[in-house]
Amino acid sequence: MAENESKGFYKLSWLQRIGFGSGDMAQNLIYQTISIWLLFFYTNVFGLDPGVAAVMFLVVRLVDVLWDPIVGTIVDKGNPKWGKYRSWLILGGIPLVALAILCFWNGFSGSLVYAYITYVGMSMCYTLVNVPYGALNASLSRDTEEITILTSTRMFMANLGALCVKSLPLIIAIFAPKVLNPETGKMTAVYNTPEAAPAWFITMTIFALVGLLLLFFCFSQCKERVVMDQKESANVKVSDLWMEFVRNKPLRVVAFFFITAFAMMSVGNAADAYFMSYNVGATPLLTTLFMWLGTIPAFIFMPLVPAIKRKIGKKGMFYLFLGIAILGMAMMYTFVSIPATKNNFFLLCLAQFVKSTGIITATGYMWALVPEVISYGEFTSGKRIAGIVNALTGIFFKAGMALGGVVPGLVLAWVGFNADAAKQTPLAEQGILWLVCVIPAVLLLLAIWIISKYELSDEKMDEINKAIEARS
Repeated sequence: MAENESKGFYKLSWLQRIGFGSGDMAQNLIYQTISIWLLFFYTNVFGLDPGVAAVMFLVVRLVDVLWDPIVGTIVDKGNPKWGKYRSWLILGGIPLVALAILCFWNGFSGSLVYAYITYVGMSMCYTLVNVPYGALNASLSRDTEEITILTSTRMFMANLGALCVKSLPLIIAIFAPKVLNPETGKMTAVYNTPEAAPAWFITMTIFALVGLLLLFFCFSQCKERVVMDQKESANVKVSDLWMEFVRNKPLRVVAFFFITAFAMMSVGNAADAYFMSYNVGATPLLTTLFMWLGTIPAFIFMPLVPAIKRKIGKKGMFYLFLGIAILGMAMMYTFVSIPATKNNFFLLCLAQFVKSTGIITATGYMWALVPEVISYGEFTSGKRIAGIVNALTGIFFKAGMALGGVVPGLVLAWVGFNADAAKQTPLAEQGILWLVCVIPAVLLLLAIWIISKYELSDEKMDEINKAIEARS
């Protein structure tokens, strides 16, 4: 082992990098399916009112605010025999998979109690996987270049999962009932009615079981080498979470960026299915193609992130790609609002590609900031509380997702969305368009301002990490 590696600056093999990334792919197959499709499933298949569903999404996120710091403390204090962090991929992954499948079971159709039990339980189990998985990144190496490569690999794998998730209408169409389309005279699969409930359940079962296998693979390939000493971990308390938040300015910047970024993504993702069904009137195939364009840019641009970052710096990269995302949203709003281009599917796809290029690259790289704020906290306090920090980022990204879950339901209720109507009112269609373009664009402008306050450059992080290692 090289001397530099012995001080925590480890270089990983590509199998280890892909193994780590498979953990995020697994979570995308499970949790992104929930994030993108559960509201649509609840309103169109399960039979809940959008306003009622919006309140439930908010309640679940409030539970997370209480639960996440407890999990962060448990993770930092504990030392399971399979590894401080990676053990939870299995311990939390198995119940997560079971409850995710049950969220899409229509056996208690319209039952709000059943929806609450399964959704709350699933979200709590997701925390048991996501918090330690986030901490796992910082435990593999201190090397900033390695962390960038790990993050790029992780996001590449995550977007493979996202590509599958956005193929859901096409997969459901395989199992869904077929009805006669009066316009084409052909039999067409229906995925947005209660009759399609078994198809949703089968599809989620497939996604979840594949996700579980990927979690096992991630577990097998990750080796924790930069972790807090067991004696130090015994002193970790829940109050450390809020103390760290108060004194760690870079962590606060990252936390608020997470809120804004995840709110933006959650609002847009939740609205896409409604947009394609009611504003565009697309078939399952065209819906899938449109949603694929929300992920495909990841395979083009995420591998280029290390080179782009070296050229224009972290902040420059965020400014560039968040600006590109806003441009894409403006293009989409314009194309849909002008009668001459409203039904031009190619132009919609072009706008989707531009928008997604910006969103995926900027929000994909933001995960590389988490190990940095963990190291900064260790440098200033002497404690490497990776679980606590990831619990905090977990709270804030779930706060963003809470907005993403609540806002679409409330907007749909306000504009009079009717799941039983094949054609929505002009106001309802406009409300859906606000969710896809206008509200996310405003949130991105806020995100640009927030990230401008981040002060940890690569050079500063190298100095911090070397100073930490010099202490030991």
